[in-house]
Amino acid sequence: MTRAAYSLPDASALGDFMMSQGWMMACAESCTGGLLAATLTDIPGSSAWFERGYVVYSNAAKMQALGVHPDTLERFGAVSEETAMEMAAGALSVCEAAHFAVSTTGIAGPGGATPGKPVGMVCFGFATRTRSGWTTRAETHVFEGDRQAVRLACVRFVVQRALQVLDPR
Repeated sequence: MTRAAYSLPDASALGDFMMSQGWMMACAESCTGGLLAATLTDIPGSSAWFERGYVVYSNAAKMQALGVHPDTLERFGAVSEETAMEMAAGALSVCEAAHFAVSTTGIAGPGGATPGKPVGMVCFGFATRTRSGWTTRAETHVFEGDRQAVRLACVRFVVQRALQVLDPR
């Protein structure tokens, strides 16, 4: 993968927005395996607005690093909006410097599909710190293509949607 594959104009816009607010960001990644953090930190000066990233591929890592509840994983599965929201909220919980967090959890393929959860299905979590804690929301999308295409589509989507969540004008 070339350096150009990581370059997304929206990622720079996200960084500009975060800096304009004086905010820091964190991410919690499963199916993207660090590609989101790599994309964000590929931007010069990103340390002014990107605090840290967590790659939590296993269920144990999701629970240990981010506090995802075992009951959530058992009831809804790792690939679920419930888990995505807990991952994003968990990133804010363990990273006190962050004001905003995003998460990705899905099935990049080529295997791993289950009934109701096809290859390409990804759940995204968004958490924004408030005075009394944080607010969370989630979305699910199914992307086409091979493993690399799904992962790149996830990164593009989450960066674009993060901008919309933060600045809905």
